[in-house]
Amino acid sequence: LVPALGYAISVGCLVWVYWGFDWKGELPKFAAVDRRWMTLAVVSDISTYFFQGWRWTLLLKPIAPPRFLRSVQAIFIGLFANSVLPFRSGEIIRAYVQARWVDIPFTVCLSSALIERLFDGILLAGGFYLVAQFVPVPGYLRDAGLVLAVLVGALSVLMGIVIFHRHRAHAAISGSRWAGMLWHVVEGLHAMGNSRWFCLSGAVSVLYLVSQLVPIYALMRGSELDLPLGALAVVLIIMRLGTVLPQAPSNVGGFQFFTVVALGLFGVDKATAASFATILFVVTTVPLWVGGAIATAMAGTRIEDLQRHAHASLQPSQTRS
Repeated sequence: LVPALGYAISVGCLVWVYWGFDWKGELPKFAAVDRRWMTLAVVSDISTYFFQGWRWTLLLKPIAPPRFLRSVQAIFIGLFANSVLPFRSGEIIRAYVQARWVDIPFTVCLSSALIERLFDGILLAGGFYLVAQFVPVPGYLRDAGLVLAVLVGALSVLMGIVIFHRHRAHAAISGSRWAGMLWHVVEGLHAMGNSRWFCLSGAVSVLYLVSQLVPIYALMRGSELDLPLGALAVVLIIMRLGTVLPQAPSNVGGFQFFTVVALGLFGVDKATAASFATILFVVTTVPLWVGGAIATAMAGTRIEDLQRHAHASLQPSQTRS
């Protein structure tokens, strides 16, 4: 039921975006995009995941420092999994791959990915608050921003307890059937949170988010879409906020819907916004499919096998070592 609901939402978004869309009239606009700006968009979008790999490497340094390029490869494997599997399964798969390469408990690696998403959530919630002060946003987006802020706040409190009050966290999980698994999580979060690399990885998160503005800027220039620079941040934040919840593979549907909604705040008509959303989706997604397929092939495995092993590793039968 849950996957069906996610697909239904994605299909509904696609129908809304492309209902009455004049493909014959809009396709020439795709071909007219300046190739230099498109190339910059592709290269800059791929480079953002090197920032993410840097951040992940820093987070794991106190436990078992992975190689930077291995972190990047694991991220691209996860991106490829997200393109063929629903509900962001790639997040679990990339953590499993990294854990296997650096020989640390899978749950510890998974908790490091959770810290990454917490960093992103804090930046998104803060960015959305600033956007809402200057741009009138729809009520449902305000509600989504509030929900995100509450979730980020709750997770931050829980993580703070684990990091600074490890013994209380151990006591809280001692009676759980997942106690053996969660023991590793507590130890890993405590080590990462008390490391000098923790704050640096948070700073790299800012670079990771800011670098995602470059592809949007390049495609706006290449498409001759004349909008103020502030629109870049609005489009990015609303698009990322709208795709926080897992949807169909590659966030298809939600990606286009929230891009169109964000551009509409600046008076861009729906047809033009849909054209731009389509170009942005292709330029920022297809290269990741290719890079992810290469990264997966280099690992000598299949996504289906990684998914099966990763989910098996999450069973509560694990015990503390």
